[in-house]
Amino acid sequence: MLQSEPLRRFSTRLGSEAIRVGQAHGYQLEEILHLPPETIARAGEGDEAATRACDEQRFEDAKRTSSAQRPSMGQDMQKGRRTEIEFLNGFVVREGEKLGLACNANAALTDIVKRVERGELAPDPRHVTELRLN
Repeated sequence: MLQSEPLRRFSTRLGSEAIRVGQAHGYQLEEILHLPPETIARAGEGDEAATRACDEQRFEDAKRTSSAQRPSMGQDMQKGRRTEIEFLNGFVVREGEKLGLACNANAALTDIVKRVERGELAPDPRHVTELRLN
């Protein structure tokens, strides 16, 4: 995933939206993946310096993990099991709506995963890389 710039940007945007929702609820967030939450939030909003900082840290962290590791939701999808998408990304979307915050990346991912679960789409990174989110 790290080798794909569109996937890196998308995952950063997912995190950025979740951080902004948490902040709007008044949470004081701690470091996330060795980065201040504000850096991730700004990167997801297009700040170039923050994006560079996020990328550098992610590539550094990747040196300590196996490329064979898969997130649990990815494992669920590979095995045809129902995922936790509604309780994770869907939650971010619902909380954002309550606060008047658009969480377009989280909404798009939730929709894609649910469509894969229903058999309407085959799992494919292009569903994310070909998104046109503004």
